[in-house]
Amino acid sequence: MRQKRAKSYKKQMNVYLHAFKFREPYQVLVDAEMVSTCVGASFELHKGLERTVQGEVKPMITQCCIRSLYDAKNEEAIALAKTFERRRCNHSQKDPKKPLDCIADITNIGGANKFRYVVATMDQELRKELRRVPGVPLLFMNRSVMVMEPMSKATANFTSQVEAKKLTGGLNDAKLGKKIAKPKSPVTEESNGGNNPPLTVSKKKRKGPAGPNPLSVKKKKTESKPEPEKPSSSSNSRRKRSHGKAKSEPKDDQ
Repeated sequence: MRQKRAKSYKKQMNVYLHAFKFREPYQVLVDAEMVSTCVGASFELHKGLERTVQGEVKPMITQCCIRSLYDAKNEEAIALAKTFERRRCNHSQKDPKKPLDCIADITNIGGANKFRYVVATMDQELRKELRRVPGVPLLFMNRSVMVMEPMSKATANFTSQVEAKKLTGGLNDAKLGKKIAKPKSPVTEESNGGNNPPLTVSKKKRKGPAGPNPLSVKKKKTESKPEPEKPSSSSNSRRKRSHGKAKSEPKDDQ
């Protein structure tokens, strides 16, 4: 897929996400002709759907479309369709409807895509009918390439109305920007027993600024005063010893 086409598909799917609340995995309704076309072109349908919508998908097929494949006796297409999730259309199995009418009935409910389906079909009449319903992404095969149709006029008009409501609704809303007070629960005498005084909620005391971490603060250096010098005992002992030797020496006889 080319980068330019991938960007346009991503932008288009973002509109369906925000304006119509689409969610992954996307529910993709596949008709019988789409299955047969992908099988004939050896096209991997599941991977092609994920590349086109750029997200996880859940392929689905109705009972009427399965019946149409059985009538065509395309065994390979039937085997592929059996791997999809079966979507109940509540149509009679004995008298099934055409895939066009079946998919239109479950997609267009009161003029809206109620179940947020992505429709993959080769039927031009079905795509023309679903363009009138806002919020229906349409996929089809074009020369072995899966393509997403541009956004329909109904979808574009709906999204512009949604954006306009968001802009004007915020300006005209008087409650916007004001704090809504929570309702206080009154304490009745029955819940209080009639005797005990009502409970008072103690207000939390606001703490002041926290002091510095005592471990990170340097301790002040204490200046040590010089101690007075004491006379050494060794010098006194030496003096005493010298006097003692002088007294003990004998005098020479003349």
